[in-house]
Amino acid sequence: MRPIRSFASDNNAVVHPEVLDAIARANNGHTVGYGSDPHTESAVGKFREHFGDDVKVFFVFNGTAANVLSLQALTRPYHAVLCPELSHIYTDECGAPEKLTGCKLIPLPAPEGKLTVETVTHVYHGIGDQHHVQPRVISITQSTEMGTVYKPAEIEALARFAHERKMFLHMDGARISNAVAAQQLSLRQATRDLGVDVLSFGGTKNGLMGVEAVVFFRPELAEDFSFLRKQGMQLASKMRFLSAQMEALLTNDLWRRNAEHANRMARLLEQEVKKIPRVKIVYPVDANGVFAQIPPAAIPKIHERYFFYVWSEEESIVRCMCSFDTTEDDVRQFVAFVGEVISSLPN
Repeated sequence: MRPIRSFASDNNAVVHPEVLDAIARANNGHTVGYGSDPHTESAVGKFREHFGDDVKVFFVFNGTAANVLSLQALTRPYHAVLCPELSHIYTDECGAPEKLTGCKLIPLPAPEGKLTVETVTHVYHGIGDQHHVQPRVISITQSTEMGTVYKPAEIEALARFAHERKMFLHMDGARISNAVAAQQLSLRQATRDLGVDVLSFGGTKNGLMGVEAVVFFRPELAEDFSFLRKQGMQLASKMRFLSAQMEALLTNDLWRRNAEHANRMARLLEQEVKKIPRVKIVYPVDANGVFAQIPPAAIPKIHERYFFYVWSEEESIVRCMCSFDTTEDDVRQFVAFVGEVISSLPN
């Protein structure tokens, strides 16, 4: 029998009890739909407390929509989006960004998941040439697909590069809370203050049932976004049940408490799994993900009990994600089982 918790994804975690309570409280009486309700007004107010009074905030159902609609708001079909070669928008959204924006995604090498100014400079060419797509957006992920975290100066440098060339910086923040907690910053210090133009703010991976937010730090960029959201089939009729979740997440630092716990469990997992012979941690553990190289023969045996993803079959690298509901016992039991399996393999 498999344990009730896996290490495959923070998407697999339960909904935080405080969030369920918030949904239950919102489930009282009638109110106007499509976002014209007190819960949505309050949730937007929470975002403004964290990011600034002039931000524009729109709630959507999932991260793919947050990313695609963000990019659609910033581009025309002859534009290009520069992104890491293993970014979610390039590898895991089934071509949705390209289909729905009409833009070309240009994947770039990103050691440990992070773009650099030097890397994007190499593909910034063909400007003004009608035969070439025009670079318009740099899209980064924080924390990255490899569990690493951009330092503030790294984001500032990319934003400066973009803005000097009339480009935009988009941040896929599916795990922004984990990155911010890891650096002990405020949400604003880690995004708007560094020059990010549009943020896909993640909630589902941090204890929510299913809601993300698109946050515009330059209000003029959101001028037509309500139409894009509707046309993109992401306008919730019973918006209050999405908004109530975000309101709860941004109240009493629930977002930070959840993220700090997940990050702490990842550090414990790293610390314990490093003790196992023939296991190697391959990327820095900056947030709530641990990437380890293990003997290939161990993977199917561990999979019999635990669900996790193989990041690279060729290199035998697996990804283990910790969540707000991961416990120390979960980690120690998992590590003990991995150790047993590996020790049973022939050398």
